[in-house]
Amino acid sequence: MAKPNGISKSELIKYAKECLVNKGIENFTLRAVAETAGVTQGTIYYHFRTKEQLLIDIVQDICDNSWREIAENKENMMEQAIASAKSRCSYESFFHKLFISLVASSFNNDEIRSKLGEIIQLENKTLSEKLSNLWMESPIKGVSFETWGILLNAVVDGLALQALLQKDLPIDQIYKELEHFINGLSHLKGMEGK
Repeated sequence: MAKPNGISKSELIKYAKECLVNKGIENFTLRAVAETAGVTQGTIYYHFRTKEQLLIDIVQDICDNSWREIAENKENMMEQAIASAKSRCSYESFFHKLFISLVASSFNNDEIRSKLGEIIQLENKTLSEKLSNLWMESPIKGVSFETWGILLNAVVDGLALQALLQKDLPIDQIYKELEHFINGLSHLKGMEGK
């Protein structure tokens, strides 16, 4: 198949996000993405073999962009990470509806399951590294940075799931207290030597 001219994979991902927002995941098709981008379906198939591959690439793109933004703000990295997670935590969260839909699909599709597993592992690793830069040593003896990364990532994903299911979940209060919890862990580390 010849390479299509005029549009990159990253541009198609941008149009696919727009299509998802406007049409919803229920009406999301490769044809709809092609129409949104103003290209042929062949162009879409050149870059993405399946709808699921495109959806996974959208999730990966959102995660990569989020971590890139957080990395740019080194002084307030943890506050930025919490704000980023909170911004995607809502009853109508585009990202988490997509993510949870893909998780459900992955139970019958090993390729999707593997790709999502890789994305989560990378997020866990990145979060562990950020925490090690923040704390220098674990605030609780016997709990590794790897475990802290996994636990905090699971908390964020769990909060997002609850927000998708509970319209009145007090997101602002919960994230304020989550930030207080993380800051408390930071201070706990400082008290261990006393």
